[in-house]
Amino acid sequence: MAGGSANGLNGYFLTFMIAYLRDYAMNFYFMAESFESAVPWENVDKLLKNTSNAISLACNKYGVMKKPFISSRVTQVYDSGACVYVYFGFFYKNLDDPIKVYTEIEDLAREEIIKCGGSVSHHHGIGKLRKRFMHDALDTTGVELLRSLKQSIDPQNIFASGNLI
Repeated sequence: MAGGSANGLNGYFLTFMIAYLRDYAMNFYFMAESFESAVPWENVDKLLKNTSNAISLACNKYGVMKKPFISSRVTQVYDSGACVYVYFGFFYKNLDDPIKVYTEIEDLAREEIIKCGGSVSHHHGIGKLRKRFMHDALDTTGVELLRSLKQSIDPQNIFASGNLI
């Protein structure tokens, strides 16, 4: 696993590119995003490899004409594991519904992350786009526990309405 200050700068550049230049890149038929997960150390390499492979295979399946951009980096480290960011983008010209294709590819990547022992999210939270993965990440008891906790502290469902379960 590469490290050092140069890789840190490259990672910051990726964050800037994906987060701030993605709308501009769409003018040139390039769609990109990042997503993060927490994963135990023993699964980091597996997650990086398998998620990248899943994205590549899905891009082929959906007819993405050029090789997708896929990159990953560890952004935070803990005794038990790490936060891993996955960056991915693709050239979507000539795709009938690029947003649907992107969504399905990201969903496949998230499913692979969960199979590799990764969490649905790290610090960005679950939200409406990721909440369907809660049943894959937690058993029925865990989901019911969250539902009961939410009901007890927010009975009118004011905070983060519909964002978790």
